Amino acid sequence: MKKRLRFRKGEIVYYDRGEGEAIIFLHGYLETSLVWDELIAGLSDSYRTICVDLPGHGESSVYGGEHSMSFMAEAVKNVMNAEGVEKAMLVGHSMGGYVALAFVENYPSRLYAYCLFHSHPFADTSEVIANRKREIKIVESGKKDIIYPVNIPRMFADFNTEKFRKEVEQNKKIAAGITAEGIIAVINGMISRPSRTDILMKGAVPLLVIAGKYDNYIPFGELNDRLKLPVNAEMLVLEKSGHMGFIEEKEKTQSAIIHFYNKQL
Repeated sequence: MKKRLRFRKGEIVYYDRGEGEAIIFLHGYLETSLVWDELIAGLSDSYRTICVDLPGHGESSVYGGEHSMSFMAEAVKNVMNAEGVEKAMLVGHSMGGYVALAFVENYPSRLYAYCLFHSHPFADTSEVIANRKREIKIVESGKKDIIYPVNIPRMFADFNTEKFRKEVEQNKKIAAGITAEGIIAVINGMISRPSRTDILMKGAVPLLVIAGKYDNYIPFGELNDRLKLPVNAEMLVLEKSGHMGFIEEKEKTQSAIIHFYNKQL
């Protein structure tokens, strides 16, 4: 069921399906709640799944020139409050993982567990910031539509782009619908976000990390070398995935999320 929530001077749109313990899904940059449709089809029979359009993406409002990760986490908390969800598991893909970490920092008592899905706790490097600023200039020049035809195929492992050609095209359509203002707001929020490695290492909330062996955006070798996990964390490496493991290895992903969540309940 599609729902709308008044938040500050705008609106947050989200999709609420199923019954049971809640799992809240947070999409990434150039995505909306629609990216989760196939994954949650196998979960909503046993769990309540809530997929949020983060501010600036999908049908949710744009709130100024920068959406910090903490601001977007506050929006997610307000969705939980509106739906009477006291505690849940958060699953955050890429940028959604950055939002999940901000949520852990600010509202740890509201979570049973969280999942960083093709995501990490590190601040942007100078190189990444430079790339993000270039994207902002492209969008500001009125040429946002040249970004997603390049970015979206790279989200899949190189050997999967033909296999998942339909899904690549669908995700291009999703990205095409995101406004220039929304793109700029979330890019600025990602640029300004701090490292949250200390939040992750505190282990206040059990953590599942899902990484893609052939991720073009978060190289697995670099992630594996840099990422240190607390004792209440687990890591799943998807051997046949890039940055879209919930599509590229859907069943394996579903099983991992269910198994980890059930251990925390």
